[in-house]
Amino acid sequence: MADHLLLLIALAGIFLLLFLVMRTKLHAFVALLLVSLIVGILAGMPLDEVIKSMERGMGGTLGFVAVVVGLGAMFGQMLEVSGGADRLAKTMINRFGEDKAQWSLGFTGFLVAIPVFFDVGFIILVPIVYGLAKKTGKSLLYYGIPLLAGLAVTHSFIPPTPGPIAVADLVGAELGWVILFGVLAGIPSMIIAGPLFARYISKRLHVVVPEYMNIEEVEDNRDLPSFKLITAIILTPLVLILLNTVSGVLLEEGNMARQIFTFLGHPFVALTFATILTFVFLGTKRGLSRQEVQDIANKGLEPAGIIILVTGAGGVFKQILIDSGVGDVIGNMMAGSALPPILLAFLIAAAVRVAQGSATVSMVTAAGLISPLIQIMGLEGPVLGLIVIAIASGATVLSHVNDSGFWLVGRYFGLDVKDTLKSWTVMETIIGLVGLSVALILGVFIS
Repeated sequence: MADHLLLLIALAGIFLLLFLVMRTKLHAFVALLLVSLIVGILAGMPLDEVIKSMERGMGGTLGFVAVVVGLGAMFGQMLEVSGGADRLAKTMINRFGEDKAQWSLGFTGFLVAIPVFFDVGFIILVPIVYGLAKKTGKSLLYYGIPLLAGLAVTHSFIPPTPGPIAVADLVGAELGWVILFGVLAGIPSMIIAGPLFARYISKRLHVVVPEYMNIEEVEDNRDLPSFKLITAIILTPLVLILLNTVSGVLLEEGNMARQIFTFLGHPFVALTFATILTFVFLGTKRGLSRQEVQDIANKGLEPAGIIILVTGAGGVFKQILIDSGVGDVIGNMMAGSALPPILLAFLIAAAVRVAQGSATVSMVTAAGLISPLIQIMGLEGPVLGLIVIAIASGATVLSHVNDSGFWLVGRYFGLDVKDTLKSWTVMETIIGLVGLSVALILGVFIS
């Protein structure tokens, strides 16, 4: 089939996907599968090959993503139920002092969102923002924006959160590089979009705790886990995965130490170990029965199921693009562009993000579209980690009324649409642009 016709089929498929998600409100999982079927058939694939391609795409993606996202969800649920997030926030504020509470909230959000979903972390910690705003008389945004920035950065950039896990698998990036670059891009993003931007916007928008959220504060007398324990448990899988990546660079093939680090640092092993630590030290050691720990873990898997299925459908879309030949056309077109692959990845993700709102769908769609370019250009190693960060950055910018996070923040802070755009949307865009900038700078040195 002629290249120009395949390109038209690809574009039609993308527009159909956006239409189904935005206009008909068809679930992203079903929409991705339906568009994959249509693209495969229109591209001239035999009908039985379309089905086989879908099976390969789903199986190949979920073989990795389902395990990692599932373990990460149970890990995060144990941290939430045990009060670990509260402990992190309270200890950080005590150590930084209330005059530097912005910074403590930013770094707390940064740590909490590694195992805990963004919206859950925000809802758990927003009462602390309310308390500080009431006590000091400052705008809610002065404290809220740093917390949101910390949560949003890690949620987008650093595994084992679902977005970067999904993209890393679809583009073939090693998680160690994604974690390293996610931290390098995430910290300046959090600082600029968090405490620095908060000081600016809080002087222009004085926001008080909305009356419908003005509930009686209840003193939490729970025996919370220690700060050192929570920090150690969160960092354990990240350190193991990073050691795997570093040993692969510094140690020779066949070296025994490298083999051990490769095994311990595989995401399956690292996250299994970390999850078991939460079951023991945040569960049974703190008085929970084994059945209660199991119930908590099961509850954590409920929201993970949706993310896993959407990611698997993204793998189906990617596989159909490759097997139908559409991917080669897209990849060759992108390879002929004067733009670097990192910037292309950002722009694709940003375009989908603005059009349909969901960061997860944006990241999965962009990864599926950029993967043929990666194969054609023979990209491998650290640069793939930077492409993951670029996609995550593009899927973060310009959050507006079609994004559920936009309304969540507006509701909890009592903001109208205009003020949510001035605060939350600008914060998200700063995160994305700083993340892209860091990825481009690192790309110069790596290339």
